[in-house]
Amino acid sequence: MTNTPGHSAATGPLPYGTADEPRVAVRGEASLEFDPEIARITVTVSARGTDRREALESLTRRNSDVLELLKGYGEAVEKLSTGTFSVSPELTEKGRRERVRTYNGSVRITASVADFTALGEMTTRLAELELTRVEGPWWELREDSPAHREARQQAVREAVTRAREYAAALDAELVALVELADLGAENSTPSSAPSFRGRSAGYGGAQSGEAAPALDLEPQRQRVQAQVNARFLMSRPTL
Repeated sequence: MTNTPGHSAATGPLPYGTADEPRVAVRGEASLEFDPEIARITVTVSARGTDRREALESLTRRNSDVLELLKGYGEAVEKLSTGTFSVSPELTEKGRRERVRTYNGSVRITASVADFTALGEMTTRLAELELTRVEGPWWELREDSPAHREARQQAVREAVTRAREYAAALDAELVALVELADLGAENSTPSSAPSFRGRSAGYGGAQSGEAAPALDLEPQRQRVQAQVNARFLMSRPTL
């Protein structure tokens, strides 16, 4: 029976090298920067009324206004999702009986925007709506972005280069790859530009007939990191 490099007929794969088949273990790392692909913003609309139905009707109307505005940008808005919805009574502070003083309602909407040229105007228009709060943007890469693949491949190339340099220092050469372990090739925590808060307009909406100027938002580059552990067999060194 012929043994393959790094194997023993009796024990199978060896967890360590030998004098005839030494191993070299290295870590390959990559840290690259890319332009963001999407921007995420959150919009929270609120309503308040002494009557539950009044609060719900106001909340429904404002929620529709936000969705209509966002959908009006077409393909520029890549994804829309509704998050937290709440309507809760606020009781009077005094009195023996439980009496509802007012009802407070809110809806939270998240939008992923792919067209950054429309983002500044969009956020300004949203901030002008009644009792509407806007937060963001948070710049991100898509989960299937080629940037992640590029970082992983760069980490592997770095591991091979480093292993060859170690082997060359011993007048040896790499013979075979024994193991390649992915330590995680994930985008770091999304870098977020300082969030801005849209003003909460009163029930009268914007006070001026003129539209507010669009915000000038500068996309923030995203850092993608990848790490791998690699083990190689190398030829017997000349010591």
